[in-house]
Amino acid sequence: MANATKTPQENLRRGLKERHIQLIALGGTIGVGLFLGSAKAIQTAGPALMLAYVIGGIVIFYIMRALGELAMYQPVSGSFSTYAEEFIGPWAGFFTGWTYWFMWVVTGMAEITAVGLYVQFWLPSVPQWVPALLALAGVYVANLIAVRLYGEFEFWFAMIKVVTILALIGTGLLMIFTGFGKAGESVGFANLWSHQGFFPHGLTGVLLALQMVMFAYLGVELIGVTAGEAENPEKTLPAAINKVLWRILIFYVGALLVIMSLYPWNQLDGKHSPFVMTFEKIGIPAAAGIINFVVLTAALSSCNSGVFSTGRMLYALAQKGQAPAIFGRVSKQQVPANGLTVSALVLLVGVLLNYVVPEQVFAYVTSVATVGAIWTWGVILVAHMRYRKAVQEGRVPSVSFRMPGAPWTNVLCLLFLVLVVVLLAFDKDTRVALYVAPVWFILLGIGYVLTQKGKSAQTANTKASAQ
Repeated sequence: MANATKTPQENLRRGLKERHIQLIALGGTIGVGLFLGSAKAIQTAGPALMLAYVIGGIVIFYIMRALGELAMYQPVSGSFSTYAEEFIGPWAGFFTGWTYWFMWVVTGMAEITAVGLYVQFWLPSVPQWVPALLALAGVYVANLIAVRLYGEFEFWFAMIKVVTILALIGTGLLMIFTGFGKAGESVGFANLWSHQGFFPHGLTGVLLALQMVMFAYLGVELIGVTAGEAENPEKTLPAAINKVLWRILIFYVGALLVIMSLYPWNQLDGKHSPFVMTFEKIGIPAAAGIINFVVLTAALSSCNSGVFSTGRMLYALAQKGQAPAIFGRVSKQQVPANGLTVSALVLLVGVLLNYVVPEQVFAYVTSVATVGAIWTWGVILVAHMRYRKAVQEGRVPSVSFRMPGAPWTNVLCLLFLVLVVVLLAFDKDTRVALYVAPVWFILLGIGYVLTQKGKSAQTANTKASAQ
């Protein structure tokens, strides 16, 4: 490793194997955004949605290469929060760590609420809050016991999603190339351009779909959070990052290609999962049940990742004096138990939301979460630019795993992220994020000032005691 400096984060156990990192990376890019969110996105952009996923995927790939280079320099659990503090400033580390924590707490609330809804598909008489509470308790205990158990949970959750999508793509392509669907009608790629063209809503449709596209990619940066607990980060992290782009192309674009070839895009109503309709067309009568199970595991996976990442981020913030010191301790199992516990307790609000949550709340929280992700991705890009400058000045060592095209690719990716934020204003359901974000950052500013004053007072007391 390039940086041999001992860090507090090394108290965490390096219990994540290569297969865990690979599937965590893949699981982070396949979630409810694809299984359910794609329905609305298809109505917004039509077949050109595939182009939006390709563009967004390329941007995410460059962001992950920037993160990978930073992680090779210093593989720590605080990840982008640590890099932000070192290369941008203490305020950036504070803002990024707490924003990422907030992002996953909000997302986790939505996901455990979703678990309650999905279980009611099979057990309608069970109160919605019961499975939500059980899901939260299950992932909390798994994370508390050992990091390897978290890795196992995420490995199998991701495997279920991967198998489902591969089954859809494989069977769908077979139907397309043999030329016949379930009812004997001809099936081919013509549906991609036969209904008002490939761009039925023009370039505007592609742009407006970018918010859901980028929400779908939320979680891919978890590769960086796992860096502090990877058994062999120099090997596992580059391998996982380099495979992100082609995985996106296969799983996202491949699935959408099959779905919109089998079904004219304008026959997908935007309310039901296009995966359900496609499996029904293939001839699987239990399609709704199968997809419900897969989406349930996707929600559990997201909640699992949320508890994992929020605990680690509180741990990293505490190590830097930006959160209460109690969060900076590890248990006998070498996991940040206090941070995990507090994050899980805050997530209990999600259980309460099962009584009062209206339909619009999921759109609200996903847009707020997207803003949190965009802030994090933007900070990664800026921190990477500062790191490269520090390397040129000889202040820090360079690493062999580098982001291609820097710093120009950094600038282009940052401009793209700004565009996505601006586009949030054009939809009434996503516009709420632009109201919440300023309030959140004002609160963070107040919190940072109070933290700095506390540190100054502590330093003054220490000096006075020494005298």
